[in-house]
Amino acid sequence: MTDTGFALSDTLKRLRAGWLAELSAIRRLSPKTVEAYTRDLDQLMAFLSGHIGGTVDLSDLKDLRAADLRAFLAARRRDGIGSSSLARGLSGIKSFFAHLERNGVMALEALSVIRTPKRPATLPKALTVTEAKSAIDTVDNLEERPWVAARDTAVIALCYGAGLRISEALALTRRDLDGQSLRVVGKGGRVRLVPLIAAVRDAITQYLKLCPFALSASEPMFRGVKGGPLSPRLVQIRLQALRSALGLPASATPHALRHSFATHLLGRGGDLRAIQELLGHASLSTTQIYTHVDTERLLEAYAKAHPRS
Repeated sequence: MTDTGFALSDTLKRLRAGWLAELSAIRRLSPKTVEAYTRDLDQLMAFLSGHIGGTVDLSDLKDLRAADLRAFLAARRRDGIGSSSLARGLSGIKSFFAHLERNGVMALEALSVIRTPKRPATLPKALTVTEAKSAIDTVDNLEERPWVAARDTAVIALCYGAGLRISEALALTRRDLDGQSLRVVGKGGRVRLVPLIAAVRDAITQYLKLCPFALSASEPMFRGVKGGPLSPRLVQIRLQALRSALGLPASATPHALRHSFATHLLGRGGDLRAIQELLGHASLSTTQIYTHVDTERLLEAYAKAHPRS
């Protein structure tokens, strides 16, 4: 019996453990990704256990038909799971069966005929250039402690001026600073170099100059008021205050600043492949969503300004 309440045979437990070890040690996926993949597979096993009425064995997996997999997806959809979550869940399940096939255990042909649920088109909500600049410039007006104001300004500048995820910005160490560029560890442990524009570089320099804590080369350089690593929640709270002060939309979040970085670069002629590298996207298709954003902005401008609109 697993801690999720369903039973696997000893053979399946061993195969599941080997797959998880491969994800972590060989493919070097992040702990959160491994956790998500584990949850995806366990949901399928729980579904099969309910149908079988007992322990799930390897023979049960070999007997799976496309209809069984469609029934599982239909049950998940009835539970309120959306297409994006279903698609991601199916990726985790396919990863497990691919592991079994690579190791000569079994091949599940039924899985190859299952279509990945179509993800709804979601467009990032970018700020305007003026809104993004105002958010960075206004931090000083909302914070009396100079070093805290400098810290928050630097973090927000990294999200908009370098396109970092908030988790990436808060994980930076002094060792990651290399004069004109940053060494950033992104999703899946992928490392990329991001060039620093002067405004972002100056913001970081000002923070390091005012920070009251001793910062070693290997520890996160952004600190809370008690000296520990800065919490993402505090940055979110700062953006909430900026939204209120500047009348920014509710979509003005730390991640929206990263979206704005990419959208504004593309709007000024930035190369899509270069933007992919700067954002740390594994796939160009993820970056291509910004082409839709730019098109929407152009159409909106036409609708507002063209005399025949």
